[in-house]
Amino acid sequence: MGQPREIFAVCPKGVEQLLADEIRQLGGEVIKESHLGVSWLGDLELAYRFCLWTRLATRLLLPLKESQVDDIDQMYDAAYDIPWSEFFTVDKSIRIDFHGKSEFVNNTQFGGQKIKDAICDRFRADVGARPNVDKDADVKIEVQLRHGRITISLNIAGDSLHKRGYRLMPGQAPLKENLAAALLIRAGWPARAAKGENLLDPMCGSGTLLIEGLLMAADIAPGLNRQVQGFEALKLHDRSVWKTIVDEARQRRTDGLASMESQFFGYENNPFQVEATLSNFSRAGVGDDILDEKVQIQSKSFQELWLRESVIKKGGLIICNPPYGERLSELPQLAPLYNELNEVTRATLPDWGMALITGNVDLARSIRRPMHKKYSFYNGAIPCTFLVFNACDERSMTVLTTSIRGPVEAFANRLKKNLKPLRKWAKRENINCYRIYDADLPEYSVAIDMYNDCLHVQEYVAPKTIEPAKAERRILDLLAVLPEVTGIAKENIVLKRRERQSGKKQYQRNSDFQQEAESHRMEVIEGNAKIWVNLQDYLDTGLFLDHRPTRMNIAAIAKGQRFLNLFCYTATASVHAAVAGAKTTTSVDLSKTYLNWAEDNFRLNGLLEKTTQGNQGKVAAMPSKDNTRGSSRAVTNPWGAQEQAQKKDEKHQFIEADCREWLKTIQTQTEEEKYDLIFMDPPTFSNSKKMEGILDIQRDHVELIEMAMARLTKHGLLIFSNNLRKFDMDESALKQFTIDNVSAKSVPNDYSRRANIHHCFEIRHAKKK
Repeated sequence: MGQPREIFAVCPKGVEQLLADEIRQLGGEVIKESHLGVSWLGDLELAYRFCLWTRLATRLLLPLKESQVDDIDQMYDAAYDIPWSEFFTVDKSIRIDFHGKSEFVNNTQFGGQKIKDAICDRFRADVGARPNVDKDADVKIEVQLRHGRITISLNIAGDSLHKRGYRLMPGQAPLKENLAAALLIRAGWPARAAKGENLLDPMCGSGTLLIEGLLMAADIAPGLNRQVQGFEALKLHDRSVWKTIVDEARQRRTDGLASMESQFFGYENNPFQVEATLSNFSRAGVGDDILDEKVQIQSKSFQELWLRESVIKKGGLIICNPPYGERLSELPQLAPLYNELNEVTRATLPDWGMALITGNVDLARSIRRPMHKKYSFYNGAIPCTFLVFNACDERSMTVLTTSIRGPVEAFANRLKKNLKPLRKWAKRENINCYRIYDADLPEYSVAIDMYNDCLHVQEYVAPKTIEPAKAERRILDLLAVLPEVTGIAKENIVLKRRERQSGKKQYQRNSDFQQEAESHRMEVIEGNAKIWVNLQDYLDTGLFLDHRPTRMNIAAIAKGQRFLNLFCYTATASVHAAVAGAKTTTSVDLSKTYLNWAEDNFRLNGLLEKTTQGNQGKVAAMPSKDNTRGSSRAVTNPWGAQEQAQKKDEKHQFIEADCREWLKTIQTQTEEEKYDLIFMDPPTFSNSKKMEGILDIQRDHVELIEMAMARLTKHGLLIFSNNLRKFDMDESALKQFTIDNVSAKSVPNDYSRRANIHHCFEIRHAKKK
């Protein structure tokens, strides 16, 4: 490389133009920009300088061979034709990074293996030995196969150039160093730093944006801290040239730090992260004096932002990488968060510039500053928008007494109207969990339930006639105003997205929360019963609020009764019956998880033996599978063969079984063996692998009711309900029974806007004439 030759610099998508400008500033001649990076001309000294000073590239490749290949043999020959021993010695280990596929290479591992074979065979032919292959190799070889054309290159930078060597402890959602540098350049930080302005990251995490900003302001080469450069293992390496360039960079660092006027401020409310961030600064090679004088990382939230007047007057840039809300569960906290970010920075630093990167532009609508520019980037695989704002203008400084403005005001007014009477009613009825909104306005299609001091928000999937982007904006607007309207803290709002579902699908664990190690439980009160609910880990919470009147009715008549609860879910109806003095309760369900939950509900009300499990307090862990239970547990297999219960004389039984098969096998021949009160709330449809056949409630309700009535005493009552909106009771097939449709009175006050939420019937044996 004594003479300029073509080199290829790889960079993140969206950074190509900035990288081309950087190459020109270093003295290189740009040939072509592409979505993968920039081709340019440079000699060995310029390549060294690039590896040391680039803030934007990830790799620097020296192409050795480019040719058309039509089969695997031609690809092998292309690699074999390169005189590898002229570039490095056989004692250097190698690694092949293969990218691309074709008709004859269907995976990168196979392609890399063939290239490795060619290199080793050529070494054997030339020097009689072959190099070793190692993941952490001395020499990295990169191969691109695109549209039948292969390019084989030496990676003369070695490890990715974004690794500066200072960030050993990244934050929860770290930016790569070269992306952080690109954002700072797009935000105009180099020009601001030249004027001595300051840099603030109100959510600094591991401090990447601040550290990259300091490296720019102090004229520090990003590669100075890198321990190993890829070209050091190559024969072309000239140590004297490299040493001269490094010495020059070290002197520029010394001079830059001495003349730097900018200060750097970060806020991070995790104290452990603050320590890690300060360690990252120290490893960046800025020196303890600079850390003490120019860097201030506070273990506080940005809501407590405060800077000295002299710092504010000097001017600066606010830049941050706030959460994007990739997971649905994060949106309730993020919608108000962006608004708070706007209000805090507007009140404190109105004359500073501001920039942020986000994967959800709708969240950033809360930033009420004039837009300067916006750019597209990728943060890893996430497409993001980088927004650059000017200082606040007159509109920005208008003090808003409320965040409720625009179309969302209609939703807020409706919710306020609902809340006032519902809160009075709930207090009177001793209820602290109830529905406050259920898609009252078509534009805001959500159901909102109050649980103590928490909100459970379920977003119905928008109709196809509504644009997804518009639906997303509406839900964000709704989440932003909920804390103000309800008085519930944003941290206590849980959001889920659900389609209108049938059957046991509603019981499945919510995929948004699969990674949670344990569930989150909360104790709520309904009449005289206490119940565990879980707002986060499942689509449903463990308590069907629309069946409250039915449960209260069961409590009113259950004293002294033998109670059977079929398809019991978490057995909340059984809890009500037991608290009211039922003689016995039997709860049957196919789900072991929900039966465990059911027993914990009984235990919460003092109806079963206490265990050492930590259920005292608001939040407790889910029961473990091997937890010893103090109740009777009979288990039936899918074929209906009933196993021996642990204790036959237990007052409260919990039976893991397919209800339909269990009804077929249970022996209740005498009145004393039958049940006085039965509650059956089957799913609309179920095809669980644990059950025999398929349950379709419209098709199968007659059989289910007949089997349940055969287990009911002659003066007993069966309460049958389901949630199939178009359900039609086949009374002609059940004419031997007295059937009363009580659906209207079974709908609770807080569901009055959705009177068809379920069907409910009271069924008795007909009196003999």
